[in-house]
Amino acid sequence: MKRLYLLRHVKSSWDDPSLADFDRPLSKRGRRAGTAMGRHIADENLLPRLALCSTARRARDTWRQVSAEWKAPPTVRFDDRLYMADAETMLERLAELPDDADHVMTIGHNPGIQSLALELAAPTRTATLARLRTKYPTGGLAIFDLAIDRWSAIAPHCGRLIGFATPRDFG
Repeated sequence: MKRLYLLRHVKSSWDDPSLADFDRPLSKRGRRAGTAMGRHIADENLLPRLALCSTARRARDTWRQVSAEWKAPPTVRFDDRLYMADAETMLERLAELPDDADHVMTIGHNPGIQSLALELAAPTRTATLARLRTKYPTGGLAIFDLAIDRWSAIAPHCGRLIGFATPRDFG
């Protein structure tokens, strides 16, 4: 069994219109949200053993903000393929993971992160899945237990959604 955490980057700043989308930093609200999500992850012992992160500044800053709340952050791999990746690209990247990585966090962007979450989810009717389907806000974290023993077997509907949290859940 593998566990996958899908984290959408926290709120970014649009204050400088001259910046390219890729280079946008976090907003003040985003930094607060990152801290709150990092604490939630630590408090609930939802710590990954490996992280894959988009190379966009807001994703890298999200990683730093969230993981700063953990005693021992795991190895992080920054990957250009995750910048604005669709669900298929993210699935391909996850299929390349080493099998000894049993708890993995992916930090990415919408709409891809939400599409991946919906694709992985086993077809069930739960309030958590309905909430995720409605909106995957910045800072949203979906947690899946995957019915696979190797990452190369990751496929649609192999996941059981066990949780979905957003920064608003914590104040």
